[in-house]
Amino acid sequence: MEALVVRRLGDPTAPPGGEASPFAAVSGDHPLPELSSPTAVRVRVAATSLNFATFLQVQGKYQERPPLPFVPGSDYAGVVDAVGPGVRGLRPGDRVCSFAGLGSFADFIVAEEKQLFLVPDGCDLVAAGALPVAFGTSHLALVHRAQLKAGQVLLVLGAAGGVGVSAVQIGKVCHAVVIAVARGVEKLQYLKSIGADHVIDSSKDSVIESAKSFLKARGLKGVDVLYDPVGGKLTQDSLKLLSWGAHILVIGFASGDVPVIRANIALVKNWTIHGLYWGSYSTHRPQVLIDSLNELLSWLSKGLITVQISHRYRLAEAHLAFAALRDRKAVGKVMIVMGSSAKSRL
Repeated sequence: MEALVVRRLGDPTAPPGGEASPFAAVSGDHPLPELSSPTAVRVRVAATSLNFATFLQVQGKYQERPPLPFVPGSDYAGVVDAVGPGVRGLRPGDRVCSFAGLGSFADFIVAEEKQLFLVPDGCDLVAAGALPVAFGTSHLALVHRAQLKAGQVLLVLGAAGGVGVSAVQIGKVCHAVVIAVARGVEKLQYLKSIGADHVIDSSKDSVIESAKSFLKARGLKGVDVLYDPVGGKLTQDSLKLLSWGAHILVIGFASGDVPVIRANIALVKNWTIHGLYWGSYSTHRPQVLIDSLNELLSWLSKGLITVQISHRYRLAEAHLAFAALRDRKAVGKVMIVMGSSAKSRL
């Protein structure tokens, strides 16, 4: 089978097999994974998602550093290929999605039955493969942790990225007032199309002034929930917009700059600061994660949320996918689609 193998840490935007690339050349001779237990399931991967965590992992900059060599990848969707003798709820041909710490950048992956989720009829497999990490992160952050309520003001930074787009949509499902921050006219137009109440181009406009003007026009006092996958100066500016009792959701640091939130200010303003490492829920609160993903799949089947696929690439073009993510070209998700003959921008 084909697989993308990280042979050494380095720049994932270099073409696989080249001297500068961390990846070995993609070929069809990678061994097919065997069923590892009676309750194991082998899935033929249809599509797998590229997340910022994967970008960091290939560089050796993520909090978890697997031993070399390894096949990267996290959330994916596909069709059941084979099942162990102890599997009761799945059979070959079933459409499923899941997430893994490693291994989804390949034609096949093996998972335990309890880790797999049936994809509802009518849901696209590529969309399902993009759902778990991005939408799962935003759902746990906004619904479980911040307990976002109707009428509250949600400020989403980096709103045109994978997690940002999901946060905007989930905010609207919760009937919140959503302010979305991104860069560029195309991204802002898309965010308006999925329901953002106010959009701010951070490359041109003052986030503070634009948000304050909108809040004043709506008769709103401030931001109740800050969703922050960016960090840096954008975070520092956004703190000036927060109401008393606001929730701060620390999702990541795409800017490369980890912000400082002063504890004395958090004390005086009764802020709650949530660190949100989605993957750790599978260890510490697995049922919360399971319930979250099942609700998201239900929302997807009902059309309450949609998955925007910005770019699709073949496995051998993974370096182009990483470059699209690095250069912030994506509006929504960047996907690796198995068996796709060419990349396409949607």
